[in-house]
Amino acid sequence: MTRRHVVVVGAGPAGLAAAEAALGAGARVTLIDSADRPGGQYHRMLPEAYDAARPEVLQHGWPAFDRRRRRVLAHPRCAWWPETSVWALERPDPGHPGPPRVHVLRGPADGGDRHRTTLDPDALVLAVGAHDRVLPFPGWELPGVFTAGAAQALAKGERVVVGDRVVVAGTGPFLLPVAASLLEAGSQVLEVLEANTPRTVARGWSRRPWELAAQAGKGSELAEYTALLLRHRVPYRLGSTVIEARGDGRVEEVVTARLRADWSVLPGSERTVAVDAVCVTHGFSPQLELPVAAGCALRTTPGGEFVAVDDDQATSSPGVYAAGEITGIAGAPAARAEGALAGWIAAGGHPGTATLRALRRGRDQGRAFAERLARAHPIGAAWPEWLRPETVVCRCEEADYASICRAAADRASTATRVAKLETRAGLGPCQARVCGPTVAELNARLSDEPAGRPVEGLPAPAPHRRPIAQPIRLGELAAAPEPPLADPAPHPHAP
Repeated sequence: MTRRHVVVVGAGPAGLAAAEAALGAGARVTLIDSADRPGGQYHRMLPEAYDAARPEVLQHGWPAFDRRRRRVLAHPRCAWWPETSVWALERPDPGHPGPPRVHVLRGPADGGDRHRTTLDPDALVLAVGAHDRVLPFPGWELPGVFTAGAAQALAKGERVVVGDRVVVAGTGPFLLPVAASLLEAGSQVLEVLEANTPRTVARGWSRRPWELAAQAGKGSELAEYTALLLRHRVPYRLGSTVIEARGDGRVEEVVTARLRADWSVLPGSERTVAVDAVCVTHGFSPQLELPVAAGCALRTTPGGEFVAVDDDQATSSPGVYAAGEITGIAGAPAARAEGALAGWIAAGGHPGTATLRALRRGRDQGRAFAERLARAHPIGAAWPEWLRPETVVCRCEEADYASICRAAADRASTATRVAKLETRAGLGPCQARVCGPTVAELNARLSDEPAGRPVEGLPAPAPHRRPIAQPIRLGELAAAPEPPLADPAPHPHAP
């Protein structure tokens, strides 16, 4: 019997669950991740040479994750490809339904001997996750200003502290695990600042409170983080944020302020705090390059654009499934439920089993939680008031707020391409992954006041619409790829 070959991209909670379910349904699985060990951001592991003696102390939910990791990586039908990047997806010709061909680069991202190859799966599961969204503010380009996700990755994956005196600021529950990771790695967290006001947060979380009973696990996790902050005497301030970073060559102090519900600054509430690092996050942006390259339709929500999926996690592209944060920011339990559902269906498993009913129920509860999260921790409309003309908006190209406003006002720059070349916003190495949502939002705000019509001159880059999803060297692109692999052999590994 020929077994279906399922390729899973991403080995975080969703991807690992998808791989396990696909194996359970009898498929052959190739599990791909750019990291050298599975787990994603949620279960980011130390390098093998520095494995923790008691990882359960550092990782929330470690025992269950460790069992799943070992089952998947040791399975004879699983090929584990670490340090592998999917740089492009090639759609099949019209009239030949099926998932796209997967173009990969195997080897460390900074290595010089990466090898190109391709995979032709029977089904493709995309579980590539999301990254921090950070709103610009004066001084955010200074060394020592980190995204919260980067700071947590260094603390969890390398045991490296970003600073001795750190402020964590932004919005959302992610602030708490970031602060916890920093404390456990040895940093002194001076304060955690949630930008939304107590009323906004309470109104979002208290709506239909009986639905929170399904998230009891998150309640215990919240209690753990709260207890840790209390033990270290870290204040958690609602309705406050960092509006400026200052320093000579690197961040030395931040200016914090109290905010109204729309995130406008309360005059006279500014404080100056001496720091050597600041970690900021204002939600998450899903990594949509691969889903868009595969032809997946997107849906627009108050929290942003996400991949549209049906009740089986299937996308609009034949043979392509999506799970985890690219379908909605709902947390690790929902990502695992989505991944297991996607993996089982992608492998040809029966769609009516009792287990799938429980997975769909958990998935739907996660989606309700995501909606609650968006209501409790929205981005206030008045945040652009923090900006000054010289505030950098695109850090790669050092495009400032004044240049973006000039492009919007210049009627000769109404063509998007002309405006992008004029401001350079979104044309740097990150290809608008960081500044893209911000520039697009500023574009919508800078409108003709009488008509309320958005000005077309401001570049509104769509960072996920590109044929090459990951950096590839010209030499690698020019080299002949290895033949397509229809039946990849398992990669040697040690669980």
